[in-house]
Amino acid sequence: MCAAALEEYCGSIFWNASYLERPDPDIPVCVEQTVLVWIPLGFLWLFAPWHLVPLFRRPKVNTKHLSKLYICKQLVASLLFLTAIAHLGVTLGEDFGPNSDQSSENAAAYYANPVLFAVTWILVLLCHEGLRREGAIDSASIFLFWLLLVLCDIFPFQTLLREALRLGKVRDVPRFSLFYISFGLELISLVLSTVADIPPEAKDFIKKNPEAGAAFLSRITFNWLNSMVLKGYKQPLVQEDMWDLNESDSTAFINERFQHFMKPELDAARVRFQNKMKNKSAKTRDSAQEDPQQNGLSSGLGKGVSQDVLMMERGKKEDEKKKKKKDKNKEEENYPNSWLIATLYKTFKWILIESAFFKLVQDVLTFVSPQLLKLMISFTQDKSRYAWEGYLYAVLLMVVALLQSLTLQQYFQRCFVLGMRVRTALMAAVYKKALVVSNDTRKESTVGETVNLMSADAQRFNDVTNFIHLLWSCPLQIIISIVFLWLELGPSVLAGLGVMVLMVPINGFLATKARKLQVENMKFKDKRMKIMNELLNGVKILKLYAWEPSFQKQVEDIRGEELKVMKKFAYLTAVSTFIFTSAPALVSLATFAVFVSVSKDNVLTAEKAFTSISLFNILRFPLAMLPMLIASIVQTAVSKKRLEKFLAGEDIDSDIVRQDPSFNTAVSVCDGSFAWEKDAKPLLKDVNLDIEPGRLVAVVGAVGSGKSSLMSALLGEMHSTKGFINIRGSLAFVPQQAWIQNATLKDNILFGSPHEEERFKKVIQACALAPDLELLPGGDLTEIGEKGINLSGGQKQRVSLARATYSQADIYLLDDPLSAVDSHVGKHLFEKVIGPNGILKNKTRILVTHGISFLPYVDEIVVLENGVISEVGSYENLRASGGAFSKFLDTYATEQNNQRNSETGEGQDAEDFELIPGGDDAQPDGALEDTVSLTLKRENSIRRSQRNGSVRLRRNTSIKKSANADEPKKGQKLIEKETMETGQVKLAVFLQYLRAMGWGYSAMVFLIYFIQNAAFIGQNLWLSDWTSDSVEYYNMTYPSWKRDTRVGVFGALGVAQGLLVFVGTLLLANASVDASRILHSKLLNNILRVPMVFFDTTPIGRVVNRFAKDIFTIDEAIPNSVRSWLLCFLGVLGTLFVICLATPFFAIVIIPLAVIYFFVQRIYVATSRQLRRLDSVSRSPIYSHFGETVSGLSVIRAYRHQERFLKHNEVTIDENLKSVYPWIVSNRWLAIRLEFVGNLVVFFSALFAVISRDSIDSGLVGLSISYALNVTQTLNWLVRMTSELETNIVAVERVSEYTELENEADWVTDTRPPQQWPEAGRVKFENYKVRYRPELDLVLHGITCDIDSTEKIGIVGRTGAGKSSLTNCLFRIIEAAEGYIRIDDVDISKIGLHDLRNRLTIIPQDPVLFSGSLRMNLDPFDKFSDEEIWRALELSHLKSYVSGLQEGLQHEVAEGGENLSVGQRQLLCLARALLRKSRILILDEATAAVDLETDNLIQNTIRKEFSDCTVLTIAHRLHSIMDSSRVMVLDAGKVVEFDSPSNLLEKEGHFYAMAKDAGITLESNTNL
Repeated sequence: MCAAALEEYCGSIFWNASYLERPDPDIPVCVEQTVLVWIPLGFLWLFAPWHLVPLFRRPKVNTKHLSKLYICKQLVASLLFLTAIAHLGVTLGEDFGPNSDQSSENAAAYYANPVLFAVTWILVLLCHEGLRREGAIDSASIFLFWLLLVLCDIFPFQTLLREALRLGKVRDVPRFSLFYISFGLELISLVLSTVADIPPEAKDFIKKNPEAGAAFLSRITFNWLNSMVLKGYKQPLVQEDMWDLNESDSTAFINERFQHFMKPELDAARVRFQNKMKNKSAKTRDSAQEDPQQNGLSSGLGKGVSQDVLMMERGKKEDEKKKKKKDKNKEEENYPNSWLIATLYKTFKWILIESAFFKLVQDVLTFVSPQLLKLMISFTQDKSRYAWEGYLYAVLLMVVALLQSLTLQQYFQRCFVLGMRVRTALMAAVYKKALVVSNDTRKESTVGETVNLMSADAQRFNDVTNFIHLLWSCPLQIIISIVFLWLELGPSVLAGLGVMVLMVPINGFLATKARKLQVENMKFKDKRMKIMNELLNGVKILKLYAWEPSFQKQVEDIRGEELKVMKKFAYLTAVSTFIFTSAPALVSLATFAVFVSVSKDNVLTAEKAFTSISLFNILRFPLAMLPMLIASIVQTAVSKKRLEKFLAGEDIDSDIVRQDPSFNTAVSVCDGSFAWEKDAKPLLKDVNLDIEPGRLVAVVGAVGSGKSSLMSALLGEMHSTKGFINIRGSLAFVPQQAWIQNATLKDNILFGSPHEEERFKKVIQACALAPDLELLPGGDLTEIGEKGINLSGGQKQRVSLARATYSQADIYLLDDPLSAVDSHVGKHLFEKVIGPNGILKNKTRILVTHGISFLPYVDEIVVLENGVISEVGSYENLRASGGAFSKFLDTYATEQNNQRNSETGEGQDAEDFELIPGGDDAQPDGALEDTVSLTLKRENSIRRSQRNGSVRLRRNTSIKKSANADEPKKGQKLIEKETMETGQVKLAVFLQYLRAMGWGYSAMVFLIYFIQNAAFIGQNLWLSDWTSDSVEYYNMTYPSWKRDTRVGVFGALGVAQGLLVFVGTLLLANASVDASRILHSKLLNNILRVPMVFFDTTPIGRVVNRFAKDIFTIDEAIPNSVRSWLLCFLGVLGTLFVICLATPFFAIVIIPLAVIYFFVQRIYVATSRQLRRLDSVSRSPIYSHFGETVSGLSVIRAYRHQERFLKHNEVTIDENLKSVYPWIVSNRWLAIRLEFVGNLVVFFSALFAVISRDSIDSGLVGLSISYALNVTQTLNWLVRMTSELETNIVAVERVSEYTELENEADWVTDTRPPQQWPEAGRVKFENYKVRYRPELDLVLHGITCDIDSTEKIGIVGRTGAGKSSLTNCLFRIIEAAEGYIRIDDVDISKIGLHDLRNRLTIIPQDPVLFSGSLRMNLDPFDKFSDEEIWRALELSHLKSYVSGLQEGLQHEVAEGGENLSVGQRQLLCLARALLRKSRILILDEATAAVDLETDNLIQNTIRKEFSDCTVLTIAHRLHSIMDSSRVMVLDAGKVVEFDSPSNLLEKEGHFYAMAKDAGITLESNTNL
């Protein structure tokens, strides 16, 4: 019916099969005139409306500018319009012209087509104009229209040509020439439509973001990335090379959209939640018995159970499982839930739908290839078919593969970008929430946990969204493959499917087992890292005590356990690899065996076999992915809960603090009661407080009376149960623990205010920061580490105060800023800043203080007692009234007097140094003191310096050191990274790893994998041979013996493969565990033997990283990479081999393809590696900035800087996205290019199969093409694996770098001292000179002195005079530059370090303890009996304490000795010394750590127990050495005085001056 109408329309035959059944087929003219015209035109008309809309709107860009490209496009379209008119003219002329032939009228098509075309060309002209007004660069639909048009016109093109050639003349000259003219113009249009038309105003933007200026073709092939990839190949990329983000990928844009959808969703969820709670409370009323228990529990959960309880909870995991069901309901109802997914869906709806569309197309195309393969095989079997069919199939295979590649890459691109956006949205949302979160919600999670929300949980969402579509795509693929397989093989498919389904639970079982081992492994890893961390932090102590072997053994033991677990894990992996490799073989075996044995008629033909095999290959992927996807979705569900709980938490109540300007007070609190949590008891009760503007008000009270809480209440951080607060003006806040940002010192002080030089200088002077700035290497531009690590406690406090002072607020809340600084600095700050004559004298100041000396100068004093204001008034009035305040005065005054006395010794010392920084000679000594103990516990420094400031001496010099070390360190670090990780990894590193694995193992592994690959190929060749039976036994009964051999050999080869892989993987596992063991023990061994200087100049983090991340890589990542790489590599070789075997021609093509492949891969790896690195470098600032924000929340809120921090966060995340986005695209860039190479392989293998079809067996054709179809994936993997292997192998390089550091002297040498040495304990220095590092100046300039047996020597000197260097020399922590030290006439530089260090005893300045038992801390080598240890504890006054502990000597010491007081730690160090009891004791006096009582205990014990030893005391308090036999005064590394104390006092030299400062005179000395 339809055909007849069409035939009338064209005036010729529409379709006749005979057209195709000949060697040179063609398509009837009628089809060319109808269908092939309507397809492209229909396409254009469908999409035109979109392009025409802009014509009716106001243009987006200036329309005056006409680009050359636009003019050309319009010109060509106009010419085409003219050809259409000419066509019409020709037809009209023929029908109605003067010489028209009435008998044969032209058919309708000859009128309709020119008219259609003319209308279309006008439409094209309009579309171009519409695009120009829209400001679009190009249009995909128009490009596709031209492409379709040219493709459809190829048919009439060749028809006309062939006809002309056949007839030898052109039948219809005008139409012939018009057709070819328009065809040429269409080609020109096609070319023009691939070029982007960039408006001039967008040029600059496109330089920064080439993607915006990329045309359609460039977008689908990711060509726009070329410039970056090439640049990355030539030189390592840096952050500056990154391009700008698209607007839709920027954090601000995503966050805004996300918040927009989140608000209604969250509100709805809150409403649901409240209704649920209402219903629940109604229920609970009925069952009142359960009530108390429930409330108790929920409040326990709400308050955030204390840490210890949580630790216990972890242990109770097993019992919990039973309880979980009960608790689950409670847990779920604690917060509004199930709104996050909906919000994410709404925010990213379109990109999800787009990617789903691409995935669907790709899934459908996946199944076209096997069908084409089937046609191809049947074509080669049937020799009578025409050759053009074969070529058609080859081209179709290529086209399908190309389309599949393009859609797949678009799908991946969309998915990964979606993942990136989801992560960005969540990170931004968490950050935004953290700024407004209430204290209740904040208490529920630690800073670390909150940062985890941002890093781990957001990343989980990112990973899941990458593959979210597999949830529906996997089942779809499985169903389609089964349907097709059923069509091929009938019900015997079920056998193969059964095998596959069986694999799933087995894999699941293995996975859970593996997870258990993983957890166990992590436990050992954490334990090992904890010890390593302590070991590196206390490395100086280990060296001084010669304890390294004991710790080395501890670490090696844990490492041994860890490797055992690792081996188990590796064996498990081997089993699952075995299953995974033999799965395809088993599946095809089961299927084919059942198929041929079910009935005699079932013969395996090549078509059936190879189509099924390629379908099974498709099946493998979804079956492997589904369990993984489900597991990761389960993990993400946990993250979802955590994120929902956090993001739905309550915000801080902004109405607690009013801002009413009509009040005449600066601060007033009316009848206020405040609590930290909503339902808790108020901490501050009935507070009434009015503060006039410009007053200085002090808040005093005992510890815990609510002073800081009052501050928090004024800041609006507490819940108000009644009353209100009004504050007039802006606030500045100085918290008790200074909050310092990781930025320059200047930025910390400016804190977002504009910089005014004068004001800045004034603030610096007033806050006593000027001397510190001179010490810091970069002045005010010095970069301050995280948490202010390179500042001492006092400096942090002063910076914090300077920030407030600079901010010029109206009201200052100062929470005890003077406690962390020395008393004289405190005085200075009070006078210059806070007090009645300070910079802030006209502002309102509320000062919490413990310093009594300041109270007389304040305007008003508020006394707090147990959260109630007990008195308010001036100093005199309160003093007189004899209330709480005078009591407070009495307690504090006595304490302070005691302290004063003990301090005078070194207080002045401190003062000189603090405000008059020593000359340069003062530097190297203190400087290199020892960063380790310095960074060990910064926090302690605040506690210590509260007691008295002397710790500051050392700290201040250390600042210079650590900051100095920081400067070159920055350079150093970068250089180190760059030298290590750019360019290709040297072959030597690979060889080094292979050497560690063992050459024998390596060769065996390679061999076995090689044989396995051979077995795989053999199996498939056998299959292709099997299929040729169907030809041989055509129409004959198939002998059963033949059938059995076929199945048997096929199965045997399959199992052999599995077993070989199993053995290979086992060997590899053993080898890699060996390699791990060797590399780790080398590293550990060397690090313990490295001189102290190394630890002073290398941040511990960097060393820890070698032991953590790099060893982890060597343990887990490298063996996997090696295995996958080997398998991939052999797989690719095998494929190429099989194709060449089938069609030897193919070998010619391999070379050019390999070259393309190699170049693409090399270029990509260089760029990708660098992008990955930039990603990780730019990721950490996001988290550290977030961590900082969370810990400094109250400060940020007080200054009202939330907006600025939000902006900063957006910028930081954007910086990171700038390297993540190109990385995602670079993967697609690579994949598209490699798949193109793979598609060429497919095309050529098909093409050569067609060419040589006479000489080739159909089985082999099937084999070579089904192999080729698989090769694209393998090629892709190979590149991935190569780049991964290169990235991972760097770990070996980094580890080996640290195994080659030079060591200190040998621990034990051939010259060993006598057993009893040193018997007398004489020490003799002979012209002794020393420097810390070769490039530095001398620290000790030729010291010569004799110290007799049992003498007690005090060593004094200003900071940096070289006192500590002296002890370092005795222990050979630093080696002599010249001169020598003799102990009992033995030159110490000649004997082994351990011989020396074991015979000396030191009580170090910082008492470092290690986690482990008390006993281990006293005697790590188990040398002493328990009695001796108890005696030592008794003498060091710890016996009562230790025997009171439950475990006694086995009491566990926490990391760094946290669970003992500082005094107890110091006493433990004394006990260590008592145990060793050697003839020489060095006492590096602990200055600030010890209260007077402990100090006395220590001094007395030493006097009594070490009376027969030589004791050298490095003194910071002169009191303690006034009774020594002689005093050595050092100055700038020289001995300036050396005599008994009384003589020195009479001499009135250096010592006398120091004594006078300390308030010691001759008289007072005689009294002693």
